[in-house]
Amino acid sequence: MKLVYIVNRIDGPGGLERVLSIKASLLADKHNYDVHVITLNQDNDTLFYDFSPKISYHNIIASGNPLVHTYKYIFELRKMVKKLNPDVIAVCDDGLKGFFVPLILGKPCPMIYERHVSKNVALVNESRSVLSKISTSLKFGLMNFGGKFYNNFVVLTKGNLNEWKFKNLKVIPNPLSFYPQDKSSLKNKKVLAVGKQSFQKGYDRLLKSWKAIYAKHPDWSLDIYGTISKKEGLDDLANDLGIASSINFYPPVKNIADKYKEASIYVMSSRYEGFGMVLTEAMAYGVPCVSFDCPYGPSDIITNNENGILVKNNDTDGLANGINYLIDNDEIRSEMGVKARENVQRYMPEKIVEKWHVLFKSLKRQ
Repeated sequence: MKLVYIVNRIDGPGGLERVLSIKASLLADKHNYDVHVITLNQDNDTLFYDFSPKISYHNIIASGNPLVHTYKYIFELRKMVKKLNPDVIAVCDDGLKGFFVPLILGKPCPMIYERHVSKNVALVNESRSVLSKISTSLKFGLMNFGGKFYNNFVVLTKGNLNEWKFKNLKVIPNPLSFYPQDKSSLKNKKVLAVGKQSFQKGYDRLLKSWKAIYAKHPDWSLDIYGTISKKEGLDDLANDLGIASSINFYPPVKNIADKYKEASIYVMSSRYEGFGMVLTEAMAYGVPCVSFDCPYGPSDIITNNENGILVKNNDTDGLANGINYLIDNDEIRSEMGVKARENVQRYMPEKIVEKWHVLFKSLKRQ
């Protein structure tokens, strides 16, 4: 089967890139798919994650003003897809243009849309202007129109189903990135968070929570790995809160698995998520997670007080209490870690990619 993925870029350290590297590689290596990836303005040949050498890559260069850029993209995409003549197309583009690819291409074959983020991604700050609300409403209307043209609209969690009204909805979660033989000892006095510094990841909320943890456990540290953005002002906030000495900000690293292994607690402070793959990665190392019950993902992954702790979204005191509870109770932390590692096996790559394989086969027969 010839499968074409249409994406923006796959050279970065983000979650979509990691997921695609796992899925596309397994489809190519295990199921013998002829996998092609079409990117847009990707100027870096070095990929952050490892992809199967069997995968073929095609990059579209589109520049100029918005009209010229759009014309070049549409023209080149049509030409490229016509040449490749795929059996199935999967679009992994969370931007607005991704919703209109079936119309752009004239739907030459069955097409799937993969939604990797919540609709809440449209929220870029706490206070939105009337103009911003109108713009968001218009954008959602266009999404609802374009999404109907796909054979299947795939979301990552049961919660994401509430965001869309399509008849072609399907839930397929993200696969695990790894399931190691070793697990964390849960003895290091380290709490870990992973993800780029942004409004979505809510590190400002995490730092406010950490003040209560630092007051009780000044010997514990919080390590945050992810693309650093000075405009988020996290260094200044840590200094203002008097907790800077216990917090470490690090850029993305390829050996992030080692960091999970060194941690004793994982914390997710996101305002919203598409899934929350970092939770499953931490759980694979037997690290219990404390997370805001944000839309969407954590409630699909964590069973509260069994394999982790779910906290009401934006309850910074509750987040601090959850972390302090696991710090104070070694035995409970260990028990939750064991259950987390067992529970997360349902996201093993082979199991998730098999779901995609079944879906692609059913579409090809149509």
